[in-house]
Amino acid sequence: MPDNSNVSVAVLLPCYNEEVTIGKVVRDFKAALPNADIYVYDNNSTDRTAEIATSEGAIVRKEPRQGKGNVIRAMFEDIDADVYVMADGDDTYPADAAPAMVDKVLEGYDMVIGDRLSSTYFQENKRPFHNFGNRLVRGSINGLFHANVTDIMTGYRAFSFTFVKTYPVLSHGFEVETEMTIHSLNNNLRLFEMPIQYRDRPEGSVSKLDTVGDGIKVMSTIFRMIREYKPLPFFGGLGAIIGIILCGSVTVDFWHTGMVARFPTLIGAVMLVIAGILLFIAGIILDVMAKNDRKAFIIDANQFAMMRRKK
Repeated sequence: MPDNSNVSVAVLLPCYNEEVTIGKVVRDFKAALPNADIYVYDNNSTDRTAEIATSEGAIVRKEPRQGKGNVIRAMFEDIDADVYVMADGDDTYPADAAPAMVDKVLEGYDMVIGDRLSSTYFQENKRPFHNFGNRLVRGSINGLFHANVTDIMTGYRAFSFTFVKTYPVLSHGFEVETEMTIHSLNNNLRLFEMPIQYRDRPEGSVSKLDTVGDGIKVMSTIFRMIREYKPLPFFGGLGAIIGIILCGSVTVDFWHTGMVARFPTLIGAVMLVIAGILLFIAGIILDVMAKNDRKAFIIDANQFAMMRRKK
């Protein structure tokens, strides 16, 4: 196993109204990673979350911008460490898996994913629409990026310093985990999935997830990131669909009768085919720009890694 005696580790716990569980979560991570700094970012809680976390020895900070994505953005900006472990304050993730996740980052992985879906998630999670959503998101992203990531939306992850300082957090809410995964696949980062034993929230702890609302946000994030990261399939496919569907009926009529009876339809179809061709060309241009962005990301990541080694 890698030598982590001189490694700085930061445990990141974004929290909103988690007074029932935050004390136990802080204690568990202190026991699992005795030398780590435990950070609890209180996101406008109206209960005793911050007070309890402080009493357990965590470093408590406030983040006024509501939403998990905003909290993670603040954490990544503010905190410097060799390895970061991110979890939730709801006691659904086992802290005893954290040392092994830290070791994997020290071996050279950019992000270690705590995989719930390969173990107990579907037995412990009592919300069927969440299970359906996880499968839908997983299938969509893996199909597009030709990947095989099992748990796209888990909140239990470990990161390298370079990943944290080069990852642009754009999402505001719970869709941030999906964004992290897409960012990693698009830039061909080193990922490792580690099965963990997920457990449902204890009695008295209330989930902040909105199944429909957050599901829409997640799918919107996937749509936006496909448009940005995979513009050629997105715009090219859209252009091809427009051209084929609209010209299809006119072409069939001409094939059977040898005449074009619906000239207004033909004119409209030709105009939309031209629009489809323009979309395809736009996809090619944007695809070149996306590849240049990936090149720039690699250069930035190398610079951050070199700066870290010089310290």
